[in-house]
Amino acid sequence: MATPSKTPPGADPKQLERTGTVREIGSQAVWSLSSCKPGFGVDQLRDDNLETYWQSDGSQPHLVNIQFRRRTTVKMLCIYADYKSDESYTPSKISVRVGNNFHNLQEVRQLEMVEPSGWIHISLLNQRTNDPISTFMIQIAVLANHQNGRDTHMRQIKVYTPVEESTIGKFPRCTTVDFMMYRTIR
Repeated sequence: MATPSKTPPGADPKQLERTGTVREIGSQAVWSLSSCKPGFGVDQLRDDNLETYWQSDGSQPHLVNIQFRRRTTVKMLCIYADYKSDESYTPSKISVRVGNNFHNLQEVRQLEMVEPSGWIHISLLNQRTNDPISTFMIQIAVLANHQNGRDTHMRQIKVYTPVEESTIGKFPRCTTVDFMMYRTIR
């Protein structure tokens, strides 16, 4: 029997943001977890620190729920996993579900990971039209861990929407660090 090859890491999501084609929208959502150890919850999952993590505390599947206030276009999820640091806590099988609420979630992706180390990019494009999905809710379910581990660690999750082209006129994308600082009016 052939040994499955390791899951290759994807690019750092911050590099994708710098291209000006996607924008991280996780801060616009309400996040909840099926369980967590004290001090290892949503704040650690979203703190931009690869040394911190969410640790579940219960039976599988372990769930991350991401709910938006309005229907939101989502192009991609990025999950950071590190098998060398987390060993049996590292997810090996993940399901991504989308829908309007908890009662009508539909699985859109299922992913098997072998000793991942780095960013895992999960495309959320409609397979028929190749357009980004539009949803109120995303659920990430950890179905299995490496070495049959019980609880799971996830170090970071990022949610990306495509950046729409200007309808006023075609302007060059401003992707330098100096321009990126002023790209949003607050």
